[in-house]
Amino acid sequence: MTALDLAHARRVLDAQPFSRLLGARLTAFGEGSAALELDLREELRQQNGFAHGGVLSYAADNALTFAAGTALGGAVLTAGFSIQYVRPALGVTLIARAEVVHAGKRQAVVRCDLLTVSEDGSEALCAVAQGSVLAADG
Repeated sequence: MTALDLAHARRVLDAQPFSRLLGARLTAFGEGSAALELDLREELRQQNGFAHGGVLSYAADNALTFAAGTALGGAVLTAGFSIQYVRPALGVTLIARAEVVHAGKRQAVVRCDLLTVSEDGSEALCAVAQGSVLAADG
């Protein structure tokens, strides 16, 4: 198996065409956690100027699976997740910080906080997600 480190995880993210389209970047990976960031440019907003809920869901899904990958190995798939929107996502950057809550041999339960970062650098929680991730190999 290839060593699971931040550089390898970044290559995996870069291999996802949709992640490249969104401009997502992995900023942390290891020991049961991962963080994914993306700039909230105009094309990622809905009609009221907030980040679209689909963008938040994308970020949660990927952060959940990357965090689980640190516990289950590199080949993982999301089994399902739920997301609760706490407040409109306003800011210049979206951060999805995920952490494994429990991991067995084949499945992990992971929580993800989604935060927006304003121009002054302050963070605001805008959504919380939780999901199950399954090992995809053997």
